[in-house]
Amino acid sequence: MIPDVSEALSWLEKHPEALNGIGRGIERETLRVQPNGHLSTQGHPQALGSALTHEWIITDFAESLMEFVTPVDRDIRHLLAFLRDIHRHVSRSIGDERLWPFSMPCIIREPQDITLAQYGSSNIGRMKTVYREGLKHRYGSLMQVISGLHYNFSLPETFWQARLGIENSTQGKQQISAGYLQLIRNYYRFGWIIPYLFGASPAICESFLPQGKDSLPLESNGKGTWWLPYATSLRLSDLGYTNKSQSGLGMTFNSLDGYVTALKKAIKTPSEEYAQMGEFDKNGKRIQLNTNVLQIENELYAPIRPKRVIRSGEAPSEALSRGGIEYIEVRSLDVNPFTPIGINEEQVRFLDMFLIWCALAEAPEMSAEALACAKDNWNRVVTEGRKPGLELSDGCSETQYPLKQIAGQIFDGLKRIAVVMDSQHADNAYQQVCEDLLQSVDNPQLTYSGRILDTMQQQGIATAGRLLAEEYRQMLAAEPLEVLTDAQLEEQALASVAAQQAIEAADTLDFESYLAGRKG
Repeated sequence: MIPDVSEALSWLEKHPEALNGIGRGIERETLRVQPNGHLSTQGHPQALGSALTHEWIITDFAESLMEFVTPVDRDIRHLLAFLRDIHRHVSRSIGDERLWPFSMPCIIREPQDITLAQYGSSNIGRMKTVYREGLKHRYGSLMQVISGLHYNFSLPETFWQARLGIENSTQGKQQISAGYLQLIRNYYRFGWIIPYLFGASPAICESFLPQGKDSLPLESNGKGTWWLPYATSLRLSDLGYTNKSQSGLGMTFNSLDGYVTALKKAIKTPSEEYAQMGEFDKNGKRIQLNTNVLQIENELYAPIRPKRVIRSGEAPSEALSRGGIEYIEVRSLDVNPFTPIGINEEQVRFLDMFLIWCALAEAPEMSAEALACAKDNWNRVVTEGRKPGLELSDGCSETQYPLKQIAGQIFDGLKRIAVVMDSQHADNAYQQVCEDLLQSVDNPQLTYSGRILDTMQQQGIATAGRLLAEEYRQMLAAEPLEVLTDAQLEEQALASVAAQQAIEAADTLDFESYLAGRKG
């Protein structure tokens, strides 16, 4: 089941310098909550600037759902210190509110309590809010306030030059894109190891129980918390952040042109279901941007995406067609509740090694059917990944192998990559991560989900989250900044407000004409 990577690993061991300069970025989502653990009803804090144009502190679906974005960084400790500085600053800027430490949300009694993110009066700001209005009507507000963490990763140009024999990233954009797509196909086949190790949402609050819950083998503590006994990440399951209506898109990752074509088709393909909702409600208020399968390309839900930095007014698919794949975005990480910033150094180092392994391992092309079979393995891991003796399928065949065996074989390759990585830094940090995480393969109770479930069962999600949020609030508020300064943070907030005002002043079209122009 595991591809033969011995030759590729031997190549890497002869070219260790090819990995110097890995680019990393983090996007961490978190809900603002009241001291009692209930959802904040306050708007985005003015002291933090404009959520439309701030470089580091924005909002996602709701006013209360914050997102912290780091610049691209090539130093792991600096990256995490930057992210922690954002958390420190925000914790001192939101009064007595706290940042929710789990992926699955706090108690939300009524979905109407969730206020959609607001971005001002400009056309682009109004479009972002209407897009969220469409998400609310299509999938429900509760699903949209589930938090996650995105890890952006790029291999240095020197890697592709040594591996592919290209002169530079411009001349070799097709080969580099093919290399990243190989990584993505392997990620679909074996990326379930990420929720196995780091999934931290084995339980949900009662307010998130869907209709038909009786058909699920959920257990309860009688205090508003429900769980699956061997689950790792209910956030990634059908109980969490999913969209079955997109399963028929037939999207594969065999060529960049094929991916871009499928993405463009999805935003132009009418949906009978969404057409019945209409674009406007009975009072004439616009409730979605359009009635297509996807309103915009970002509506595509996926555990990993090929990406390129976009230019002003450019769609993600246009950027990919123009310059090829520049980096990939890993989207299957739960918020890590064992750290106040949602991710730790151990995870970053593991992701580095695993994504390098995915880029090196052979990855045959995948049909839509093969992709669906790979997703079945993911579903098995997120709902029962810690089950003793759990087996996963080899593609679409009936042959199955123990999860423990497959994970062990993956780690055999990761350990060789760790030696190469450590050789460039004169330490054993990557090798130590392998050694530590291998214990979780042997003992599922050491996984993040295994460790947090006991706390959730005993205290309940609401109490556990409230206590942890308060602990982290006090910790972060008391810590001095490390790499940013108060002056930089204030300057960024003021600059973001000025940028939003400039966008609003520059608008010349009415909103409907603006939308019509974008459709064209």
